[in-house]
Amino acid sequence: MKTLVFLVVFIHSVLAQGRPRTIPSPSGSSPDGNARILSGNNEFNFDGTYQWSFQADNGISAQETSQIKNSNSQEPVEETQGNFEYTAPDGSSIQVRYIANEDGFQPQGAHLPVAPPIPVEIQRSLEWNAAHPEEDDAGKGSPRRL
Repeated sequence: MKTLVFLVVFIHSVLAQGRPRTIPSPSGSSPDGNARILSGNNEFNFDGTYQWSFQADNGISAQETSQIKNSNSQEPVEETQGNFEYTAPDGSSIQVRYIANEDGFQPQGAHLPVAPPIPVEIQRSLEWNAAHPEEDDAGKGSPRRL
């Protein structure tokens, strides 16, 4: 299956080399509503790793690499890292870095919301629960119920 996917991507890459490439321009920076690709790179390897990047004339750019971690183990893990950048409709620059691996997709960017801190009372309760596992609801010594 990986070989088939690789062949399809490879053939598409080869066929696309001679054609001018455009992508829709969300900001409408080009008169015709399309952006031209200024530079691009596609590398796909037989082991499943890859790297690609592009930069468009409207300020959009992106890059991504993928590698196999623990390739000699019985459970190798694919890890992907990348970033992208563009200008938002309000004129602000949006920059996102990300990693995706066995822990899920983990984006980072100044514009992304951040979870509020855990209230002190909740933190103390969590610490107390961790220090007293014998008093959980399923075990002996459960708290008295009214």
